[in-house]
Amino acid sequence: MQEFYKKALLALIFLVLADALLACALVYQSYLSLSLLPAKTDGARWHYGTYSDVVTGGSSTVRLPDASHERMRMDFVLTDKARYPFLSSELALDDDKGRPAFADWSKYSSVSLLAKCSPANSIFLVITNFDPSFSKIGKFETYRSPGSYFSCNEQGVPVSLDLNRLSQPEWWFDAMKLNLSQQAYKLDHVAKILFGTSSNSPRNVASYVEISELTLHGRDYRYLYALAVAIAASLAIFGIWFFRAHTRALIASLESKMKKDLPLVAYRQLTLEPYKDKEKASVLRFIATNYTNPELDLECVVNGTGANRNKVNEVLKTELDMTFTSYLNKLRLTEAARLLAEKNSAAVAEIAYSVGYANVSYFNKLFKEEYDCTPKAFRSVATQQLSNFQHPLRRPSRQTPRPDHLHFLQK
Repeated sequence: MQEFYKKALLALIFLVLADALLACALVYQSYLSLSLLPAKTDGARWHYGTYSDVVTGGSSTVRLPDASHERMRMDFVLTDKARYPFLSSELALDDDKGRPAFADWSKYSSVSLLAKCSPANSIFLVITNFDPSFSKIGKFETYRSPGSYFSCNEQGVPVSLDLNRLSQPEWWFDAMKLNLSQQAYKLDHVAKILFGTSSNSPRNVASYVEISELTLHGRDYRYLYALAVAIAASLAIFGIWFFRAHTRALIASLESKMKKDLPLVAYRQLTLEPYKDKEKASVLRFIATNYTNPELDLECVVNGTGANRNKVNEVLKTELDMTFTSYLNKLRLTEAARLLAEKNSAAVAEIAYSVGYANVSYFNKLFKEEYDCTPKAFRSVATQQLSNFQHPLRRPSRQTPRPDHLHFLQK
């Protein structure tokens, strides 16, 4: 059984390592990242654009001098001519035919970027998202536009925004005649992402805003679900293998042990015959016929055979290479194993008492040390696996060959 446990331990270590490698791979895959700059996407394309308060009578100016690289720079001058001065740069999505298209960002939970500007400024990020319940394609004023403010300076400010906690302006709800409680939004039909000035932006000053490292982040929990399923499946397979392999190893171990015990069983069936060494035969025969007596000890053997202590110990050491205690336990446990295999109705305690043990707990301890399993487990294995064959511990017939180590009885 020790070899089996070593193999099982190695298999478990291998399984843990394999699961750990799989976990690393799937957890890594579960982290999603999508870079939006330079502007590109599969099947559609992002294009740069600008918007200013000129359409409302203002005179603010804006241009994108560096829109083809991995950053989006907006040079602008915000003036006071319009009632609500405003300008922005944007990334809008079109399909391959130039029609408005949508991107699904529902898998992403945050957006990060590096914001530089001069002079220091407060910028507003807006994600324009089509809402099928009331938005009209191409009319962006009907799209939901959740957003958030962030700061920037000439050194650059790393910014990270939670996409699930963006706010929507109240005026939009008024314009769309929607209740303010209808704040919920989904980023599954994103049409634009834009960066605009705020009420705190400097006026009548040549300014710029530069956005780089614009990246979406999220988690794909399907990989984690797959990992959980894979680990559960691997543990289940290991458990099934361990149970079956343990049963096979236990059966093989029990059969081996019980075959080794056959000489002891055979001895108990030998009939009385004239032997040359009467004293040896008397000692062994007395122990083998009285081992079920709970009171049996070395003194009882001495009194019952007339042999002295040294002679009894010499016989057991020479013929069986055992001490008195180990030989007595061997006889009792061997008979207990036979009774467990053949008498399904007998309780373990009953069998323990019948072979000479007054303490059931002590019997269970000795039995497990001898057979690597409890008496109940032994009975289960013997009943299920060994009952179809001649049990090695059934009492042999009178024709059973006498074991070699009892050759002295044949003289």
